[in-house]
Amino acid sequence: MEVTKLEHACQVLAEGDARLVIDPGGFTRPVEVSGVVAVVVTHEHPDHVTPEQVRRILAANPGAVVLGPAGVATALAEALPEVAVDVVTDGDRRTVGPFDLTFHGTRHNVIHASVPVVDNTGVLVNGTLFHPGDSYTDPGVPVEVLAAPVGAPWLKVAEMMDYVAAIAPRRAYPVHEATLSEIGYDMHTGRLRDVVEPAGTLVVLAPGESLTI
Repeated sequence: MEVTKLEHACQVLAEGDARLVIDPGGFTRPVEVSGVVAVVVTHEHPDHVTPEQVRRILAANPGAVVLGPAGVATALAEALPEVAVDVVTDGDRRTVGPFDLTFHGTRHNVIHASVPVVDNTGVLVNGTLFHPGDSYTDPGVPVEVLAAPVGAPWLKVAEMMDYVAAIAPRRAYPVHEATLSEIGYDMHTGRLRDVVEPAGTLVVLAPGESLTI
């Protein structure tokens, strides 16, 4: 399996000719990928999903399914009434093409008391790669590869470090970086490296670069 990181939260996983897109949001280039069997959306915020991105992907891949928590289904319903989101939550499992998907967590991290907390469900792909969305969800199983958020209105670096240390992935790569300056990204990635590399490996991927899992 191979994962290609796009901008911010979006990743494209490939297994043979099949593709899985995770979190195609508005901070990401237009996602133009063939062979897509599923689109997984961790939560409804527009940096993780937009109707335009979903419409574009499904137009090119009409057999693809969309999976996400209830908030995603509600958010997409008005703009894309023709799209039936397969609603998933903590503990659910789906198999789509060569991808075995298990879902973990129910809530987005708190941004501020004035900001509503939305549904958020992370996804573990083929028992190997975990994308938590905007949360510090521990899937409760060993994680070989972690897509680790490094910058967000809800993120405190100390908490990010504690989370990644608790997960203890064999490999990690930083995601969710669009809110950071180049200097901030380097600083946060350095802190991430501090907690990953005593026992694992940090791989920093530029948008469009890939990692073989």
